[in-house]
Amino acid sequence: MSVEKALLARSGGKCELCGSEEGLTVYQVPPVEEVVEKCIITCSTCRTQIEQPDAMDANHWRCLNDSMWSTEPAVQVMAWRLLNRLKAEGWPQDLLDMLYLDDDTLDWAKADGDGLSDDEVVKYIDSNGAELQAGDTVVLIKDLNVKGSSFVAKRGTAVRNIILSHGDPEHIEGKVNGQHIYILTKYVKKN
Repeated sequence: MSVEKALLARSGGKCELCGSEEGLTVYQVPPVEEVVEKCIITCSTCRTQIEQPDAMDANHWRCLNDSMWSTEPAVQVMAWRLLNRLKAEGWPQDLLDMLYLDDDTLDWAKADGDGLSDDEVVKYIDSNGAELQAGDTVVLIKDLNVKGSSFVAKRGTAVRNIILSHGDPEHIEGKVNGQHIYILTKYVKKN
């Protein structure tokens, strides 16, 4: 089953944020790859406002009063991020005070820094001090022994489409020679 079909089945054919049935598309909740658990289905209005924060209509997002209680972590993450973005309006702060997220979900919500001050944002920094983003390509600066195998990831190896380990700014994930590995950020440089 495709991601879109799975999400439409999960949501009952409605936007998981506002409940609209018009213009539904898959939205990948950053910073992750496209898997059902890390995506939501959104209408075109919600998606436009998510992707263009300057175009946000605070009254449209009063729907988060309902959607923030979803059992789906991806929906909870987006509700938390949007409420943080809008907290200057007053009413979103009241909802944030009621919203409970488990530690992993909260780490995921904070991972992209949306709605957070610069002090609160988790940053992933390479060996040269450059900030890493999900999907970046990095190069190993040292031969690394991969735990649990006899495999050695050689210096100079490019690791494409990295994944950021939620809440742990010292680790990233990636594939080297088809093997999924965890890498310390101090042993990579951004390409």
